[in-house]
Amino acid sequence: MKSKQFSKENQRIERITQATLVVGIDIAKEMHVAQAVTFRGITLSRQAFSFANSEGGFESLERIIRKWQQIGRMNDVIIGMESTGHYWFNLADWLMERGIQVVIVNPATTKRNKENRDNTPSKSDAKDALVIADVVSRGYYTPYQTQEEAFERIRTLMTNRERWVTQSTRLSNQITRWLDIRFPEMMSVFKEVGCARSLATLHEFPAPSDLLGLTPEEVVNRWGKHMKRPGGTRGLRKARQLLKQASLSVGKKTSLEEDKWDLACLLDEYERVQRILEETNARIDQLLAEIPGVAQLESMGLTRIYIAAILAGAGDLRKFEHGNQLLRKAGLNIAERSSGKYQGKVKLSKRGSSMLRKYLYLAVLHLTNVNPEFQAWRTYNLEVKRIPKKKSAIKLIGKLARMLVAMSTTGEFYSAEKARPHSLAV
Repeated sequence: MKSKQFSKENQRIERITQATLVVGIDIAKEMHVAQAVTFRGITLSRQAFSFANSEGGFESLERIIRKWQQIGRMNDVIIGMESTGHYWFNLADWLMERGIQVVIVNPATTKRNKENRDNTPSKSDAKDALVIADVVSRGYYTPYQTQEEAFERIRTLMTNRERWVTQSTRLSNQITRWLDIRFPEMMSVFKEVGCARSLATLHEFPAPSDLLGLTPEEVVNRWGKHMKRPGGTRGLRKARQLLKQASLSVGKKTSLEEDKWDLACLLDEYERVQRILEETNARIDQLLAEIPGVAQLESMGLTRIYIAAILAGAGDLRKFEHGNQLLRKAGLNIAERSSGKYQGKVKLSKRGSSMLRKYLYLAVLHLTNVNPEFQAWRTYNLEVKRIPKKKSAIKLIGKLARMLVAMSTTGEFYSAEKARPHSLAV
């Protein structure tokens, strides 16, 4: 794999020839700035070219590019820009539709190379555009590739879902804070604040004083307004526990009505977000049915949310040649820092998709609970090889990445025999 990576680095450098115009663009919300250089980094434009983030601005950029090509007698062009924020999406797609290649430069690369030209830490839009063009001319870039529509849609859905999950967590924490002040004993009765019986209690009896004088049967009847099955043995047991805790509560009692109104607003917003998440999950399930290879990934025990998140972060897995490319895209490749006799710590680069990195880790945790082969690998790492838990998880992520790419490219379903550790094979 190292030789393949080395080969691809050379290919990126060889892509820039004498006939290639290299344009660097510093992206902004309203006005972008462009600079042009040759394959040797020689500046073609006397001054930076500024253009608006609009159709007219994009057309003016195309005209100046053609002018720069005529000046340098170049018939090829490559445009580099930083992958920061979201303001570059529309420009990149517009250029790609017109057959102009767009490449992405890591912001960290731009930051580290800004002193190469003038040996000063100064920063400006014109200088940033020139630095971007300079690093592209030396092959320090990643080609920008548009995904098929299904993968673009799943990426949009999962990105939006992450935002709503964050919102749901924030609201849940605010409701928990409310309970810590007004009814701290309630959470000893219910497992979590978002379960159906807990939400029914918050709607009907938010404060301990609302439960005083009630019988278990009356509590269950009131729960019935918000639940399909409030009663039964479990319901009565929970009602008795709740009444007992209410009688012993030390919750704050002053300004209760004002706080109840605030809780009602929080509950309405929390339940609205939960409905949005349910609809989002349904849309994800519907879309996954249109994407080939999902059934193969499900066969190893991954849930649809994990599969959707991995496809959203990685795109079409069939385009990868090896699982290590998926790890690099997630920022899970190894970064080493050593010099001479000094041997620094080996750590993860974390230069990649944070969502992909997060869900690959969560997927491994899930598989070590439901997949016998991953359980065996985890046990082997911890008990036989004596590997620390975190390092074992990283090794399993590497194994998962290789399996995901192999299953997607070959179309094979999960094989327990192939996945089982050789030392534990029956």
